[in-house]
Amino acid sequence: MKKSSRCGLLFQELVSIIGRLRSPSGCPWDKARTKADILNYFLEEVYEAVEAIKGRNQEAAKEELGDVLMEVVFLARFYEEAGQFSLTDVLEGINRKMKERHPHVFGEKKAYTSQEITEYWLKHKQMEKRRQSILDGLPASAPALIYAYLLGQRAASQGFDWPEALAALKKVKEETRELEESLKKKHHQQIAEELGDAFFSLVNVCRLTGVNPEIVLRQANKKFEKRFRLLERELKKDGKKMGECSMEELDRIWERIKKENRGRRKAGKSSLRNKSLRR
Repeated sequence: MKKSSRCGLLFQELVSIIGRLRSPSGCPWDKARTKADILNYFLEEVYEAVEAIKGRNQEAAKEELGDVLMEVVFLARFYEEAGQFSLTDVLEGINRKMKERHPHVFGEKKAYTSQEITEYWLKHKQMEKRRQSILDGLPASAPALIYAYLLGQRAASQGFDWPEALAALKKVKEETRELEESLKKKHHQQIAEELGDAFFSLVNVCRLTGVNPEIVLRQANKKFEKRFRLLERELKKDGKKMGECSMEELDRIWERIKKENRGRRKAGKSSLRNKSLRR
């Protein structure tokens, strides 16, 4: 059996499984779920999938992508039960959309550059959905960092952008100077506004360097959490409590932990390079 045929059969099996779970003779827990419940699980699974992919864990990525797919099928089931649309309608819609928005692949249009494809995609979406502004249609429920990223992306598609990341970084420095002035004046409302401007400027630096701000912030959170736990462990080993230590002492231990972590990372990279050379 061809892989594509097997994939189709397995997908149909998943649809049938969800249908049975939601049927009168199905699972009491699944039957009691609401769209809001599954939406929360869906977001959780998406973040777990991102974590697995970024961690380069092949088995975890396979499992988490399956979980995301299951939640998509589950959400579509609610609409089918309400007689609004089916999963077949969803698949037909996305297949048609992908073909229409790639005329250089599925049609007779000439090949585009990557930039031209992006511009065509956005223009086609705007016409198709009868949008008045290039900013229409952005997901209002998206995390603020992602929303800022998408805003910058849409504006950039119309040529409203910095020429490079370094130019955007100058804006970050300008915003931090304004923030510093606000902090000196202790003007709370102005401080909040300048903090927002600084965040937005940093997101543009991320975008221009091809980095997703949501993902890098999550990585920074994980790094801080790991180091903080090591700090707690070090203090416990010495029979000390954090609240009883001076900031200078805590800083010394923190810097030592950072240095040791960097050393281990460099050693790991060197080991990987050596393995690659031996192959």
